[in-house]
Amino acid sequence: MPQYPNRQFLDFEQPIKELYEQIEQNKKLAEKNPKIDYTQTIQQLEYSIIHKRKEITEHLTPWQRVQLSRHPDRPYTLKYITKMTTNFLELYGDRNVKDDKAMVGGFAELNGQTVMFIGQQKGINTKTRQQRNFGMANPEGYRKALRLMKLAEKFNKPIVTLIDTPGAYPGLEAEERGQGEAIARNIYEMIRLKVPVICCIIGEGASGGALGIGVGDKVLMMENTWYTVISPESCSSILWRSWEKKEVAAEQLRLTATDMKGFGLVDEIVSEPDGGAHWDYDAAAEILKNSIIKALEELKPLGAEERVNKRIEKFGRMGFWDEVAAESVSQ
Repeated sequence: MPQYPNRQFLDFEQPIKELYEQIEQNKKLAEKNPKIDYTQTIQQLEYSIIHKRKEITEHLTPWQRVQLSRHPDRPYTLKYITKMTTNFLELYGDRNVKDDKAMVGGFAELNGQTVMFIGQQKGINTKTRQQRNFGMANPEGYRKALRLMKLAEKFNKPIVTLIDTPGAYPGLEAEERGQGEAIARNIYEMIRLKVPVICCIIGEGASGGALGIGVGDKVLMMENTWYTVISPESCSSILWRSWEKKEVAAEQLRLTATDMKGFGLVDEIVSEPDGGAHWDYDAAAEILKNSIIKALEELKPLGAEERVNKRIEKFGRMGFWDEVAAESVSQ
């Protein structure tokens, strides 16, 4: 976990930054005055940081949760795979056009069993963000993901997808190569996979970019993430011709984990360390790992046909609608 002063703080995390600054000041005073013991003062400040992290997390607005999901220090897909598994073997390419670095995947050992992990990967600095295309996959990425899913099905291995994307890449070249078809194909094929499929939203879950690897027997959602058809900024720009209403849009989109669980669109909310996953990578990965293992154990007893039928029923029940009598329409 990155330490202060290299850590980046969001606006609502400023009280935590101030406590860190006080710790640094006390450490400098301790160096200048070795006869004075500042240990207790520093320990009290460290305790205050933990308390403040918990306090801030308990009172977050939807927009603040969106900000946390994008936190530059937040762990990404490869970090979770590294922390949760052993013997990860990354696989490359869609066997058609190229390897899309915004989508990663491969076999790994999770709690003694071989699992196929697939997910969007963002970069950790300017260079890798460009290489990873900010986590926005091209059609090749979704076709690569499907190839790996079919490979897992061939060897009867469960699949875990880690979703973290602001959306599929919207560029002209991506549309020319069939972006919409690639995502639609993945949705169609994932609903029919004969092996267990666990989908985990670990950051941003935007639109078709998320749905392209988001159809599974269990959908888990970490508490400081979001999942909806459009980002708050884009929604604001469409409705109000400005990004200034992004906080209102975030509220109205009902995009938080609590909202998604209430709508029946996700099965479980995965808790995070106090303050968010970016404060403790090991703890965040351990919590997610336990949730994935539990979900896989629940799915093991089911046969392939039963699993597929339950998956179809699960997604078929999603959504709300009202049936209006013909007489009412005519009036």
